[in-house]
Amino acid sequence: MKHYYLIVDTETTKKQTVADFGAVITDRKGNIVDQFGAMVLGHFGKFDLFADDTAPDSAFWSEQSAQRRAKNYDQMLENGERSISSVGLINQWLSATNARYNPVLTAYNISFDFGKCRNTRINLGIFNQKFCLMKAAKRAIGSLADYHDFCYTNNLLTAIRKTPSMTADTMAKYILGIDLQDEPHTALEDARDYEAVILAYILNGKTRKEILELGR
Repeated sequence: MKHYYLIVDTETTKKQTVADFGAVITDRKGNIVDQFGAMVLGHFGKFDLFADDTAPDSAFWSEQSAQRRAKNYDQMLENGERSISSVGLINQWLSATNARYNPVLTAYNISFDFGKCRNTRINLGIFNQKFCLMKAAKRAIGSLADYHDFCYTNNLLTAIRKTPSMTADTMAKYILGIDLQDEPHTALEDARDYEAVILAYILNGKTRKEILELGR
């Protein structure tokens, strides 16, 4: 029996709801068999994108950056890289995906994405099994001496404690190479081009039961 995994990623609003919803279905080898990305009707454009009021203008999560990100999303909509979907349509896609693939649900910090989806009435509770990809990555990759060496060599460290970064961006760069473009923080691209890479790397040689244990 072939096993599939649903990776969900979200970009959020100041109201703690989802503005940008992205999801990919992968097999154990990381092959993408389906994907979905949309701006959420009634949330994107209605509520401001999340920003940290205390962040300097140069920081990614600053108010100034939020304005740039909103303009980028508008451009993606104009270019056809995104559509606007109702919550009902997103839930229909999730339901059809569950019926077809019976996937294990995961996300990089699943409690965050699950909570924001709940606030938006996007129903991730229909999936029988789930695990946190971030927890699994920290245990399977973040514990490796080689990973620590990579982070120190390339100055991929936390801002305050100066310990190895455990972000999806850093993990993907460890796997694919330091020249990998920085994570764009757009939901579909983050899930497809970074988190799916991490999942495939961790899954290599492991059973579904083992990955669920890693991500508890």
